[in-house]
Formats: sequence, structure tokens, C-alpha cells
Amino acid sequence: MTADAPAGTLAQPGGISDPNLIKLVNKLQDVFTTVGVNNPIDLPQIVVVGSQSSGKSSVLENIVGRDFLPRGQGIVTRRPLVLQLINRQSSGNANGFDERLADSTDKAANLDEWGEFLHLPGQKFYDFNKIRDEINRETEAKVGRNAGISPAPINLRIYSPHVLNLTLVDLPGLTRVPVGDQPRDIERQIRDMILKYIQKPNAIILAVTAANVDLANSDGLKLAREVDPEGQRTIGVLTKVDLMDEGTDVVDILAGRIIPLRLGYVPVVNRGQRDIDNKKPITAALEAEKAFFENHKAYRNKSAYCGTPYLARKLNLILMMHIKQTLPDIKQRISSSLQKYQQELEALGPSLLGNSANIVLNIITEFTNEWRTVLDGNNTELSSTELSGGARISFVFHELYANGIKAVDPFDYVKDVDIRTIMYNSSGSSPALFVGTTAFELIVKQQIKRLEEPSLKCASLVYDELVRILTQLLSKQQFRRYPALKEKIHQVVISFFKKAMEPTNKLVRDLVAMEACYINTAHPDFLNGHRAMAIVNERHQASKPVQVDPKTGKPLNQQRAASPTPEESSNTGFFGSFFAAKNKKKAAAMEPPPPTLKATGTLSEREGIEVEVIKLLISSYFNIVKRTMIDMVPKAIMLNLVQFTKEEMQKELLENLYRQSELDDLLKESDYTVRRRKECQQMVESLQRAAEIVSQVQ
Repeated sequence: MTADAPAGTLAQPGGISDPNLIKLVNKLQDVFTTVGVNNPIDLPQIVVVGSQSSGKSSVLENIVGRDFLPRGQGIVTRRPLVLQLINRQSSGNANGFDERLADSTDKAANLDEWGEFLHLPGQKFYDFNKIRDEINRETEAKVGRNAGISPAPINLRIYSPHVLNLTLVDLPGLTRVPVGDQPRDIERQIRDMILKYIQKPNAIILAVTAANVDLANSDGLKLAREVDPEGQRTIGVLTKVDLMDEGTDVVDILAGRIIPLRLGYVPVVNRGQRDIDNKKPITAALEAEKAFFENHKAYRNKSAYCGTPYLARKLNLILMMHIKQTLPDIKQRISSSLQKYQQELEALGPSLLGNSANIVLNIITEFTNEWRTVLDGNNTELSSTELSGGARISFVFHELYANGIKAVDPFDYVKDVDIRTIMYNSSGSSPALFVGTTAFELIVKQQIKRLEEPSLKCASLVYDELVRILTQLLSKQQFRRYPALKEKIHQVVISFFKKAMEPTNKLVRDLVAMEACYINTAHPDFLNGHRAMAIVNERHQASKPVQVDPKTGKPLNQQRAASPTPEESSNTGFFGSFFAAKNKKKAAAMEPPPPTLKATGTLSEREGIEVEVIKLLISSYFNIVKRTMIDMVPKAIMLNLVQFTKEEMQKELLENLYRQSELDDLLKESDYTVRRRKECQQMVESLQRAAEIVSQVQ
């Protein structure tokens, strides 16, 4: 049996006096318990876990050597109990009469042993029955008389010449089925609380398991394996060894052949329920435990490594070694946490305000300076992961808007037959001899008006970006501190933006209207009519197949070959399809035209050429207009919206915020700021005390 082998590898710590190491951690625990907020430092401590019936309470009482824990049915431990055991030398008059023991109900009460609660500073409990009553009272003060639990710890310090320096955290026992008025999710609540303690890397897990239950079913070990799968920081305690069936023992478990743990297992024998009911003294129970291991055939060879006294010594050594290993990290964590909380406290600002007018004026000035900085790209906090501020506005102009305008095709909605209809309508009663400029202008103006919607959308997107920048600036700490001021600035600036959007949208509309109002066919980049006609003719000549005389091999006269017969030509052209279905007799009757007359015939060669010429001219001019809009609309938005806000923001805020009667209301601090400042102040004070404590150790 090698129960002691793992522990035997731990060298005796040197340097600072070992008991002082545990006292140091006790002081740190006390410091952070009084803060009232989460402890930022993971302190070394031994956490006791096990099922409700595993005998956790008896193990702890045996280590202390006194009865002091509440007992009863169901969940008795309903809040974590941080138990700090402090060894002190006997005063020599432990059994002498003293008035401090006068009203004691505890027969074993003496002046050498007492308990102190952190929530009752300076009050000593020599009567350990009263310690039990105080634990019950303090538990009920937090969670009431029902079976609920609370994560708020109770800190109990016990001074005695019979204990070794130890810090133990007793947690509620694991339970599976709610009983009586226990919450329905009591198992999950207890499990979550235990995991919160044992998942910290600096926690030593003391897993208590009844030896007369299969080790594979141990709730404590199962939970410990979840956070410590290799068993590096778990020590097993096997209770009820005396209740095992005849001929069975825990030798294989102690030797690490079942579920190995680096810190090993320690078997103990506790008082049974009948012993507790009969008030059997713990001293007698410890003697009986010692006799059991010395006389048992399976354990007597290694009896020195069994029982509660050995467990206490082993835990003391493990904890001291663990503290020595983790102390440099604790010092570093205290230092970094102190720095972090001091910075946050500084950012929250002092609770006493100065002159209200000066504060508001400074905030307005700082806000408007930051506004200009973000838009100009001079911000010192430039991000390397995403575009921000003015860069996003540039993206709207040169990516979204430019590509959006380029994607507008003038022939999305205007088809060739529509162009032919417009051409005929624009020429009136006499068919046009040349390509009509009226049709060209009409179509171009219609298409230019389509650019108004994306241009206004561009202004709207820039407005959204300005609101985004505003939201980012208002998320800073000083505005969290003054919610009324933040709300007022947001309201004033949004109203200011909306006011600036009216002239911006008008200017954008005017730019589109200007382009549609006057079609400048003299523009140097515009493709004139002659050039367009020449391009179209070249295309048509290139696309016609050359017909060859089969006898001579020479090209035939294209003009003559292509000439339609009079009869063919009568059925083509603008209205060809209208008369195609009519017989000659009906045609001769000259029926009146229908109420709606549409051009449904296929385009003749001449009409096709005319349509292509017009399309070339439209594309040429529309591209000129698109380039102009891509250039001018961003300038219009910059002038009337972005630049305007940069120049007029401070004036607008001063006019609406800098009113003497409203200043105090604007600077009313948020509840969060008041609460957080108090938490940070407490944390800074506690961390400073903790830094002083650890600085004593070199």
C-alpha cells in the first residue's frame, strides 16, 4: 500500500516560517471577503466536496477536534463555510475558571480554543455550540429558513493548540432528488456552486467518499475529474472504512490501482450517527479510529498513514507547498488587478464635482474636437481591424455610390421598339429625314432623373455614418457617468443632423435637375451625330455577308440584291404587322385606326440604324452625366452635411446645452457610476492591503 507515496515526494518548505504562509492566505481571504464583490485573486485553498451522506462534516470536526457544525436532515450546509484553522500555543490555564466560560453549554469549552466570525469582528466564541448556532443564524439571515442555498461565504476562524494551520472551504453536499421544500433545480444550483470553487487552478480538491460505496459512483470524485481530469490537485478521503463488509478493504484504492490521484487517498473512521446522538467526545472517537487502523490486518502495517491526524498533517503540508508555488503568481495578480481598478477609478472620476458650467463646457469642447478628429482621420486610437469615421464616409462615396451610379443602365427600361416609337412621335406628321434630336433629349432627360434616387440614398448613408460616429463617441466613460447629458447631446446632435439634411438633399436634387434641364451636346467628350452615324454604318457593313456570283466568282451588286420587291416592301416598316393580318379587300376599305396604336412591326434596316445611332448618343451623354454626378454629389454632401457639422457642432451644442438652470440636472450621475465607483474604491483599498500583506514575504 502506497497511500503516502505521493505526499512523501513533497519537500519540506523552507524560507519563511511555514505556518505564516497559511496565515498570510487567511489574511488575504479576509481582505477580499469584506469587499462584497467578486475576488479577483485565485487564492490557494482546500475545497471539500462530497455527497450529502459521505461524512464531510464529521471529517472536518475530527480535524478541528470539536463539535461545531450544524447537523440534521437534508441540506445542512447551505452557504460555503471558509474554515481557517490557526494553531496557537496553549496558555497553560485552559481549564481554569473564567467568567468568559460562565454561560457556556459546551462541556469541553476552554480558554485555549475559540472561534471568531469575520462578520462579528472582535467577538470570541469559546462555546462551540454557539458557533453552530451562529452558523445557522447567519445562514438563515441570507437564505431564510427554507432549503435554498447561497454562494455568499461565511468566514470562521478557529484558534486552537490542537489544530494545524489549514484553510478549508466546506460546500453543500451534492444531492440528486429535491426533498420537501427544496428548489426543483437544487442539484444544478449545488453543482454550479461547487464547480465555481473547484475549477480555479489554485484550489486543492478534497473529495470525500464513503468507502462502503463503489468508488466509480463517487459524486465528489466525478465532479473533481471534470475540472482535474489528471488528478493533479485532488486528494481523496475515504470515510466509513469501518462499515465495509467483512473481508473487504480499500488497499487497492490507496495504492492507486482503481482511480489514481497524485495526492493519494487517506482512509478515516468517523463517529456514527449513534455516537453523535450519544454525544461521544471527538477525542474518544479519534482514539477509536487510531485503534481501528492499528489493529486491522489490512491497514496495521501502514497505520501511520491512516486516520484524521495524518490527514490534517498531509493537508497542512500540501497547502503550504501549494502556497509557496503560487505566491509569485498571486503577487503579480494583485499588482495587475490593483493597476486595473485604479485606472477604472480614475476614469470614473471623483465623486465630488467641480464647477458645473466648466464641466459641461469642457465636455462639449472635447466632444466637438473628437468629432473633427474622427472625421479627418487624425484619431490617436486608429483601428487596424476595421474602417471607422471619415474612412467609412469615403467608402460610401467611392465604392457604394460610384459603383451604384455606374450600374445604372439607360437601356434597362428603354427598349429598341420604345426608341422607335419616341422617334416617330417626336417627328410629328412628317417622317424624319435625319435622326431626331428631340427623341435623344427626351430619353436622356428621363434617364438622368433616375440618378436622383441613388444620389439621395448616398446622402442618407452618410447621415447613417454620422449617427454611427455619434454613438461611438457617446459610448465613452464620461457619458456613461452622466446619462442625462448623454441623452441631451444625442437629442441635440440628431436634430442638428436632420436640419443639415434638408439643404443637402435639396442641393443633390438640384444637381440632378441641372443635368436634366440642359443637355449640353457641345460637351468635348460627347460623341456627335456624324461620328455616331459613321460608327453604326461601319458596323452594318461589317456584319453583312458578301454575296458572290457562282459563275464568275465576283461580288454581286449588294444594293441591287438587297432591294425588296414592291410587294415585300409594302408589308414591312412601322405599321407592317398591323396590316399583315388584313386581306387586300379590307385594306382597300381603309378602316379607321384603333384607339391605341402601337408600333409592333420589326424594325426596317433604316429604323435599326437610326435606333442604334440614338443609343450611341444616349450612352455617350449619359456616361458624361454619370461621371459628373460621381464627382459632384459627394462634394455637395461634404459641403452641406459633413463639413457643416464640423464647423457648426460646437455652436449648436453650446446654444442648446449651456444653460445655467439645466447644468446640475445634466450632470446627475448614473446609478451604475455611483455603484461602480464604490466597488472600485473598495477593491483598490482591499488590493492595497493585500499588496502590503504579500510584500512581507520575500
